[in-house]
Amino acid sequence: MPGIEELSAAVQHNCDLADAVHAQDLSLCTYLLQMREFFRWERGLPLDRLPDRAEVGRWIAMREAHWESLAGQADPRFDSLPIGGGVDAFDEVAANVRLDAHGLVYAAGLARFRRPEFVLAERLDSQTREGASIVVTGREHARGLNPPMAASRGDQVLVRRDVLRRWLGTRLELSQQRPSAEGLCAAADAWQVGDDREAALDRIAAAETETLILHELGERRAAALLGPPWEHMLESLDDQRSELVARAIRDLLADCESTLPSLLERDERASIHFWFANLGGHARPARAGVARRVPALAQRGARHPGRLGRAGRCGAGAARTLAGAGARAARRLARRGGGRCDRVQRGARRRGSWRTTARMMRDHGSASGSR
Repeated sequence: MPGIEELSAAVQHNCDLADAVHAQDLSLCTYLLQMREFFRWERGLPLDRLPDRAEVGRWIAMREAHWESLAGQADPRFDSLPIGGGVDAFDEVAANVRLDAHGLVYAAGLARFRRPEFVLAERLDSQTREGASIVVTGREHARGLNPPMAASRGDQVLVRRDVLRRWLGTRLELSQQRPSAEGLCAAADAWQVGDDREAALDRIAAAETETLILHELGERRAAALLGPPWEHMLESLDDQRSELVARAIRDLLADCESTLPSLLERDERASIHFWFANLGGHARPARAGVARRVPALAQRGARHPGRLGRAGRCGAGAARTLAGAGARAARRLARRGGGRCDRVQRGARRRGSWRTTARMMRDHGSASGSR
């Protein structure tokens, strides 16, 4: 077993190589925000301290030059992990057999847009729920530019609390800069952030870890409901916009199957506010109708708890309909270049309902000549 520095360096090299190819997939705004947070992670800066802009600018120039040198290699390839006689970069099972006794977790796989993702982190917790092995990690020794907060593959669920904590920090910062962001401010008030932001972030990240677990369990339920054809459809998409829409639809189904019913039943108001405040651009149209109804639903649920389960089942049924229509539409979008994604989203944004979105997707399928 090598020292942690040698292993971290090997994993970080692979992260850097993946970023050298895929950092350009991000929008400029997301890229700059992620680079700032990446700088803060690499330098070990506290989240309540804003980095110096000039220093960040110089660091970005150096990082981009490093990426260019990696991408320009004649035969760029991912390094094997220096464990035993060498472990393939994507053989996370073999790596974790050797790392488990040291309290470390290694993960490798393909994220959205087929981007290779690697991480070496310290294990905080492990549990089994609904047949899934759930691992929660803390401090990260090696990571990429735009890491996911959680991921599931097969029976394995990984929740990265350090990524969650850093993302929460950016959202709290936004709530202070934009008092008009009602959902964020409501969540911040419910969390009682106070003056000690670092301590508050630790407490909030621990609580919101459960929300991520609920979502990943919902993803597993959604995968069982949608079946292999959905995964095949995702793999066949060749444009990012169509993939984002398809993933947003499945996220909605996962949250209606697991996340929202559980949060409502537990009356986790801060988490509910935060969930709605952070709907992404591609998810917002499909969920707009729910956002208007949940405050009243939560009040009625407090008086009549049984209604929450029925509401969750109702929402999940609507989400299944949307997901089924979305699968058919996305297959057409893949063949026709994604040109009608805007039409689906504009219609949903105007009317703000699941039913309208599903109907427009079904109409698109009919217009394409087959279902």
